[in-house]
Amino acid sequence: MRKQIAAANWKMNLTYQQAESLVDNLLALPHQLAAHQEAIFAVPFPYLTMVADKLKGKQNVYVAAQNCYTKKSGAFTGETSVEMLASIGVKHIVIGHSERREYFNETNEILAQKVDICLENNMTPIFCCGEPLSVREANEQDAFVAKQLKESLYHLSADAIQKVVIAYEPIWAIGTGKTATSQQAQDIQAFIRQQLAGQYGETVANNISILYGGSVKASNAKEIFSQPDVDGGLVGGAALIAEEFNTIINSLK
Repeated sequence: MRKQIAAANWKMNLTYQQAESLVDNLLALPHQLAAHQEAIFAVPFPYLTMVADKLKGKQNVYVAAQNCYTKKSGAFTGETSVEMLASIGVKHIVIGHSERREYFNETNEILAQKVDICLENNMTPIFCCGEPLSVREANEQDAFVAKQLKESLYHLSADAIQKVVIAYEPIWAIGTGKTATSQQAQDIQAFIRQQLAGQYGETVANNISILYGGSVKASNAKEIFSQPDVDGGLVGGAALIAEEFNTIINSLK
């Protein structure tokens, strides 16, 4: 069975003290992860070691970085390498979040390099893809997402692609007041799996976890996660509230 994943993306939020309190509160709440389920916390760089320490000994619970650089090391002031992250126990890295693409001009080519360096260092990339409102309104989302997949992932071998987690973000449904239905989530995620099957075959495609990243919250997580091609969620705002995110973890199938 594919891994079912509840991934929290804290983005650039919380002070150190608030972050510590959030993790403590969440870990105190009742949740039980089956062997095929994972909870992942993508936290700001200053909090990685603190969260990693708190998660030690926990089964199927991991800390993730929100980004990395394309190079192993060097004169790149302000950047963080995959080797640095690995050295503090990080095993997952979010790659190509829509905000990184929009505000920091990360291209599909750059993201292909980041995926490569993650895999070279035995890291799991959580690769984000998805379309903005203008593309959705023009009904061009399929071609848009297919291009992202092709240019950033299709250079990978069949073995390597199965080590990538894909997170689909409907950018048009994040903070816009518009809401994607569970059927819309299923439709685009089924399309992504279909594209992967066309490139690598159905067996490989069926081994890849595809998360949904559009305003998942406690009240809709179970319905969204029940869709056959939705393997969990990449959660933003709701992940900053312990009770909300705990309910989302417990909604995994």
